[in-house]
Amino acid sequence: MEKPVRAGITMSNQSVVFEERDTAGGKKIGVARLNQPKSLNALTLEMIRMLKPQLERWQDDKGIAAVWLEGEGDKAFCAGGDVVFLYESMTNKHRLNDGVSFFTEEYELDYLIHQYRKPLIVWGNGFVMGGGLGLMAGASHRVATEVSRVAMPEITIGLYPDVGASWFLNRMPGRTGLFIALTGIHLNAKDARFVGLADRCIQHSLRDTVMEAITSDTSLASDPGTCIDTHLRDAEDRSQSVMAPSVIWEEYDTIDSLTDATSLSVIHKRITGYKGAAKPLQKAASTLEAGSPTSAALVWRQYQECRYNSLLEVFEKERKLSLRCLEKGEMAEGVRALLIDKDKQPRWRYASIEDLEPSWINHFFE
Repeated sequence: MEKPVRAGITMSNQSVVFEERDTAGGKKIGVARLNQPKSLNALTLEMIRMLKPQLERWQDDKGIAAVWLEGEGDKAFCAGGDVVFLYESMTNKHRLNDGVSFFTEEYELDYLIHQYRKPLIVWGNGFVMGGGLGLMAGASHRVATEVSRVAMPEITIGLYPDVGASWFLNRMPGRTGLFIALTGIHLNAKDARFVGLADRCIQHSLRDTVMEAITSDTSLASDPGTCIDTHLRDAEDRSQSVMAPSVIWEEYDTIDSLTDATSLSVIHKRITGYKGAAKPLQKAASTLEAGSPTSAALVWRQYQECRYNSLLEVFEKERKLSLRCLEKGEMAEGVRALLIDKDKQPRWRYASIEDLEPSWINHFFE
């Protein structure tokens, strides 16, 4: 039986809940809610297979003016992909195709969102990481809140920033994208807006007020993009006092200096040797130092090779690279240490950047 949790919103035992909201202009807003709050709405293959066809139906439905995507609960929009599922795929040779299906279908969903023909609002509250950022990055209206924590932390599990990150990291100011990829640094709302991953910084408590304003505005039916922009802008203006300043903006010159080299080895030494006072950069340095050297090398090469690629080309390159990551064992070891055995002592294949054999990294790109 469905249980109401707030006005007009329902919960069910489904991993994604869909509804259509009536609006004053006669059209509807399609609402999709990731509904696995206990797992911080981690993105599963089932959720992907529910979201994609529903988004396609709403895109073609003339009665739908816009789409709203959010996560159940106050802790996370989506804290990443279901890496435990991927671990089971990697460690059971009979289930490798599960991992292939996950990455392939996830990237198809992400690409659909980038190309979506109607306004698509993502309410990115709380944790927005990895696969969650894949859902948010391509939306037309991306909202971060005062408690948003946006990150691509794949360096910690032996993967690399995927879900189109090879495309959007290259389009961030200066070399901030490279720094974010190598360190998994957590971005707040103002950070996310500065680097181009969010459009509006809005207080989370205004979520229902924003929805009510949009659905009550008759202009949604005739000009949905402008209508949504207007109400999001108004809510952002009311939210400024609760937003923390952007660390990435404040430390931009430092980040630029740390990444100003043509060698991964030099950049790695500069970041891990950071002695400044900024605590987020201190944490970033320690994350890179403990992270997979293989991941760092994949980040570096992928970042360079995708610089001038189209979004579609990037997703195809990422699909091939991710399938190699399923096979090579580094990701399985990272997930084991972090989420399976939880000993947080990953035994990386190579102990340092200097130890990496070029042939090992080349295999990932063949």
